[in-house]
Amino acid sequence: MKKSLTLLVSISIGCILGLIFKEKSVVFKPFGDIFLNLLFTLVVPLVFFSLSSTIAAMTDLKRLSSILIWMMIVFIITGVIACGVMIASVQLCPPAEGVTLHLSAPADNQQLSLGDTLVKAFTVSDFADLFSKKNMLPLIIFSLLLGVTASAAGPKARAFVDFLTAGNQVMEKMIALIMLYAPIGLGAYFAYLVGVFGPQLLGTYVRAVELYYPIAFLYFFLAFTVYAYVAGGLHGIKIFWKNIMPVALISWGTGSSIASIPANMDAAKRIGVPQELREVIIPIGGATLHLEGSCLSAILKIALLFGLFHTPFTGWHTLSIAIGIALLSGTVMSGIPGGGFLGELMIVTMYGFPIQALPIISMVGTLVDPPATMVNATGDNICCMITARILYGKNWMTHNLVNPRG
Repeated sequence: MKKSLTLLVSISIGCILGLIFKEKSVVFKPFGDIFLNLLFTLVVPLVFFSLSSTIAAMTDLKRLSSILIWMMIVFIITGVIACGVMIASVQLCPPAEGVTLHLSAPADNQQLSLGDTLVKAFTVSDFADLFSKKNMLPLIIFSLLLGVTASAAGPKARAFVDFLTAGNQVMEKMIALIMLYAPIGLGAYFAYLVGVFGPQLLGTYVRAVELYYPIAFLYFFLAFTVYAYVAGGLHGIKIFWKNIMPVALISWGTGSSIASIPANMDAAKRIGVPQELREVIIPIGGATLHLEGSCLSAILKIALLFGLFHTPFTGWHTLSIAIGIALLSGTVMSGIPGGGFLGELMIVTMYGFPIQALPIISMVGTLVDPPATMVNATGDNICCMITARILYGKNWMTHNLVNPRG
């Protein structure tokens, strides 16, 4: 929360400087560009080491396989539902309606067949091509496969797994160091944006916040009530809402799903989630795969950029790609210091938007972070309940089961 407040203060100062100096604010732009370039150069090794080391550290994959598979299925389904809710919302209330910014248009993409599109989206033809921010999805897939094979290699790969773990720790330290410059970099860039493009940009943020906060609260209360009913009927609803509010308040106040893990574990225990489920799903969900609030915000950011660049946010192809990016960005931004920028970076690079788009949606991410984190963290508990219902049957809350079915 302190970091978010610091960024908000620095950005506010930047906006004030932009309003004061107007067109002359272009002198601040190089200080913002330095910050953006640092992030762009770090994103590839950061994603590679983070994902590969996490998977490689899972030494007993066989025992965890059924839990992890169903956990991922539940995370993805609820994430897609969250995306659908926000897609419907931005269609009804476009977040950039009436706003005009004269930025360079996104690069034109050649029309490819579905097969060619899938090949280009998921793979590259040369190993060296993996290490480019333009090929984030192939890099993610390669990192996951590398982690799985390193784990499967067992003790013989111990030195390699240690290398991946050490690399991940170095990258986290580096991004933490770069984030120390974030208040200056973002403040300078917003001084430039506001000075050059005027207060109309601020109106865009007001509209985005007015859209996101009500949707997030409605999703929190309505969708989670439905999910709790699916997991445990009326008793599931009652016991979920009886125990979840401390988690919601902690995640809102700290702006961190990781910080809410202890309270989330305690809530899951009180709800009756079996130990082997809550001790796997909540740490993984809280530290790496908290999706739903991030999916809501990712779709909002994508729709905002499409509106600002006067590109129709319609059609099954465009919307399905948006859902895929939202799911991936929700996963990538997991628990890494300043990792929210990674999801935003993916949005910008995969759609070919210019670099100026990154600070714009980064500000949106900062503004909607409290409710997004609340939905993410409490969604981990819902995932525990639904997974318990799938693996243990409808009476999972009243039976002290040890091993899941199937």
